[in-house]
Amino acid sequence: MNKDTLGLYLHIPFCVQKCRYCDFCSFASSEAQREAYTEALLSEILHAPEDMREVNSIFFGGGTPSLLSENAFSRIFSALQKRYKISRDAEITVEMNPGTVTGEKLSALQSLGVNRVSMGLQSSHNEELSALGRIHTYEQFLDSLSLVLASGIENVNIDLMYAIPHQSVQSFKETLARVIALAPSHISAYSLIIEEGTPFFRERESLSLPSEEEEAEMYALACEMLGGAGYRHYEISNYAKEGCLCRHNLRYWQGGDYLGFGLAAHSLYRGERMANTEDFLAYLKDPLSYESREKRDSAAEAEEYLMLGLRTSFGISPTEYRARFGRDLLVEKKEALSLFSKHGLLSASEERLCLTQKGFYLSNTILCELL
Repeated sequence: MNKDTLGLYLHIPFCVQKCRYCDFCSFASSEAQREAYTEALLSEILHAPEDMREVNSIFFGGGTPSLLSENAFSRIFSALQKRYKISRDAEITVEMNPGTVTGEKLSALQSLGVNRVSMGLQSSHNEELSALGRIHTYEQFLDSLSLVLASGIENVNIDLMYAIPHQSVQSFKETLARVIALAPSHISAYSLIIEEGTPFFRERESLSLPSEEEEAEMYALACEMLGGAGYRHYEISNYAKEGCLCRHNLRYWQGGDYLGFGLAAHSLYRGERMANTEDFLAYLKDPLSYESREKRDSAAEAEEYLMLGLRTSFGISPTEYRARFGRDLLVEKKEALSLFSKHGLLSASEERLCLTQKGFYLSNTILCELL
């Protein structure tokens, strides 16, 4: 990642309906609310810090950004172009759920410069989708994917989930096989986490979930099948074809600067972390007021460097870590590193410290020992 560049993130909090596992800042909305939000977002963009660095990634996340109208997207892109120098080859991603786009909207997005789409599938089995509270069927996903490809947008990520209610190792294997056959450029495969405040959390005692052993088998299956199909496992939950690693997410994991716009959006900018309010009415009233700003000290930077860097197959450089933070991990954590290496969980040398695929699955345990 070129640290002389900048990334932009825009949070669009609107959904048709909230999924049963979701704890993101998202909710159903009216057309009037979406219009008021767009105006607030434009104000925030046009008053953002000036920066002459080239923007090489823009990411519209949510929520379901594809619920915005073509006109709203056009105005947002116009504001971004007025404020920032956007690279000719910038990666511009829009998240969307099946059933929320038309051919006309996709053509409009493509003409504005959108060249990457991230589609939430989660499962190819309709009963599993229903249990998750998804608004679509597998067949509707296929229809929406066809529209995306017909628009000329070929760089597509497909989101999958495993360890979900009513799922078996066999049904996840079938989902993987079906998605591999579609040959997207990128696949994200996340294990379900039961988050506090969600319907799943309230129902956690009665949920029919796979066992821990089955969850581990599903992870191993994803590594094996996706790796065998030519997808590089470059981050704990992400797999990509050659040349299709998500540039924007790599910016997060490698500590690059990015500005976040919109409700609950976060930024990392010139050593400072900033977060917008999650209060919709407060944001509409004053989109320029950060809820929190925190200048990171050396200890926080060191922790982030290690924690985020080890999420990727690139890992971290012990030499750079020593030069930046004055600590020698290879000496301080020699015993733990030796043990994890012995069990095939990581590789450690002066050049690189990185987790293996097996280590990715146990990353929380490993990081607790290294932090």
